[in-house]
Amino acid sequence: MSDTKKILFIWYKRSKGILEGGGQGSLKTFKLCQSAYGEQGVDSYYIHDEYAGKSLLNYLRALLFFPAGYYYGLSPHRVEQIVALAQQYDAVWIDRSIFGIIAKRLSETNYPGKIYVHFHNVELVYFDDAKLPKWLPGRRIVLRCVERNEQWCMDYADRVVALNERDARVLHTLYGRDVELVLPVSLEDRKPQADTTTMTAERLKCLSMGAYFAPNNDGIIWFVRNVLPKVNVEYKIVGKNMAQLKKDYPDLLKDIEVISDAPSLEPYLQEADLMVLPIFAGSGMKVKTCECLMYGKNIIGTNETFEGYEVDYRQVGALCNTAEEFIAAINELAAHPRPRWNKYSRQVYLEKYSLDSISETFKQFMLG
Repeated sequence: MSDTKKILFIWYKRSKGILEGGGQGSLKTFKLCQSAYGEQGVDSYYIHDEYAGKSLLNYLRALLFFPAGYYYGLSPHRVEQIVALAQQYDAVWIDRSIFGIIAKRLSETNYPGKIYVHFHNVELVYFDDAKLPKWLPGRRIVLRCVERNEQWCMDYADRVVALNERDARVLHTLYGRDVELVLPVSLEDRKPQADTTTMTAERLKCLSMGAYFAPNNDGIIWFVRNVLPKVNVEYKIVGKNMAQLKKDYPDLLKDIEVISDAPSLEPYLQEADLMVLPIFAGSGMKVKTCECLMYGKNIIGTNETFEGYEVDYRQVGALCNTAEEFIAAINELAAHPRPRWNKYSRQVYLEKYSLDSISETFKQFMLG
């Protein structure tokens, strides 16, 4: 190894187009690594590459290797390739806990550097509750693969990073180890312009955002069925692949504007009076919540929406977990309109969830 420290950053995938929440989280951590090691001190390895497309052969390989603990995209050959490559680096950052087999092999081959693993979620909980349909053939095989990889992360990584205290507690319960760092979701500041416009009280402009993904979809459909008929609002949905949601529910969503794969969410965030984030399942933290804080938005959401965020719910908007609470919160804001630009939300972002606010803590953790 050279005198200049270098780290190999192992991504889940190289994304094509709009980044989903997990991709934004990975990009954030990559930038933090660059701030610690310098831009020339961080190299990337991608398990998946959306630019390369998908093939039937990849799926068949995944079926073959899942039972042996190789999560989709990995194989014995690729793991050994990563292990060999890692010898050139002082550290390896494994950016998903589903790739714990890499940490295992690095340890078994006496890799001399440090092994870091970043838990985006407690994946066993996330896969079981939210990601894998109950009817999915081979569900138990996938869950067993995820569980083994997470256990390998806890057994073989030098340092483990979680997003919030809830995940840290669950990881200790499941795998018998404490994490070394709780590092919340953060985003690089896009420096949005403050909009001093007052909410359109006669008909609030409400926006839900998120990629086409079961917990997002379920929450939005729940809101449309149980809340939307009882409030007078203009409601839009925006997010990656969300055109599919309209295809799934053509009758229910026929009168609702759904914007899919917009190159930028900023125009929709700027024009919204209120962000509606009804999320009822998941693990980790919700990146969209951080994004809304960054844009100084008024937010109403559930316990899961705000999990890991230290906010005053009344100042940021409202905490709602039932249809009645969502209805009451929306009607209250319509009756007492605020500025679209929520100064409190923006300040919380700057102080706790911006990249700048956590970079020094991260640097000390990595190099201290």
